[in-house]
Amino acid sequence: MDEQLINATIKKFKAEFKSVPEHIFLSPGRINIIGEHVDYSDGFVLPAAIDKYICFAVCKTPQTNLCTIVAKDLGEKYTFDVTMEVKPVQQMWMNYILGVFSQLQKPENQFCGMEIVFSSTIPMGAGLSSSAALECGFAYILNELFDLQISKKDIAVIGQKSEHSFAGVQCGIMDQFASVFGKENKVIMLDCNSLEHQYFDADLKGYSLLLFDSCVKHSHLTSGYNERRKDVENGKKVLWKNFPETKKFRDFTLAMLDMVKEEMGSISYKRCLYLLKEIYRVEMAAKAISEGDIEYLGTLLTETHAGLSTEFEVSCNELDFLVENTLQQKGVLGARIMGGGFGGCSINLIQENKAEEVIRIISEKYLENFNIQMKVYHVKISDGIKEYTNEYII
Repeated sequence: MDEQLINATIKKFKAEFKSVPEHIFLSPGRINIIGEHVDYSDGFVLPAAIDKYICFAVCKTPQTNLCTIVAKDLGEKYTFDVTMEVKPVQQMWMNYILGVFSQLQKPENQFCGMEIVFSSTIPMGAGLSSSAALECGFAYILNELFDLQISKKDIAVIGQKSEHSFAGVQCGIMDQFASVFGKENKVIMLDCNSLEHQYFDADLKGYSLLLFDSCVKHSHLTSGYNERRKDVENGKKVLWKNFPETKKFRDFTLAMLDMVKEEMGSISYKRCLYLLKEIYRVEMAAKAISEGDIEYLGTLLTETHAGLSTEFEVSCNELDFLVENTLQQKGVLGARIMGGGFGGCSINLIQENKAEEVIRIISEKYLENFNIQMKVYHVKISDGIKEYTNEYII
């Protein structure tokens, strides 16, 4: 547990509200081992929650209808009345929270005021899903404080809908699901169509997953995420027009795709080509992890990067540079861009005893070529959202 984060959040709560929080909740970010952009295309993904968190310090205030939320890291706060209809606001961070609350404003759910401070060790814009941690963390808090009887699956769906309706990002379900359902030292193979899932032991046998942050910040709203979704939807329409008997996108074959290439157009063809190949790679990666074939897992990661860069076209010069140079180093089994794209992190499968040398070399090369100091995140696979029940550390 990140005791420093917990302490800092409690300290801010005391300074802001002159009282001690009643509850502490931890909501994790996530990595995705493999399976990018397939979560909205009936595909499988292989995410895991990580030991980077949003920490919430929370107290109910039954004597008032006002909910005050303090974003410690941003130096901002927002207050709203829990009895009034909520609508999107200018502060984007607050829209993730209000989008959750709007779905739970039902006659059967009676809320009172709250005081909340949150702080985070999930780097913003690095592709580790800080927004999903915020949405689902808040939904989890409401569920616990007001005994709403919401299932874990519903919490994930509420988080996703918040992103759709209040943040304007048509994301899939993966980020929210991983934040809610994560288990320590387990990866989740999630069917994004049915939400059926299974866990696999994440025994990497002397290898570590390291994240290299390009420090090129992105926002899905402006990065072309929604544009890629339109490309994909166009391709799907053409496929289903020609092969109406096919039930799920993942059941289309590459041969079918090639048959409609001209009608679909080159852009949508490339997008769908990447997705169908990536869905297959996820299945192979789950098999590789379950069989301990870490070398093949690395090969699959590298294949995914090539697809994201040339077929889905969501990479950038900085990420391509990081991946290409990392793959040249001894002890590296695989590397790829991770997340929605257009910046953020690469995820790298590196032999533990070679990791520091690889970090040193790549950091120097990146600084020399882009004049940017690369950040490195050592991550461990962790549990999903939970209440921190130890005695307060302060």
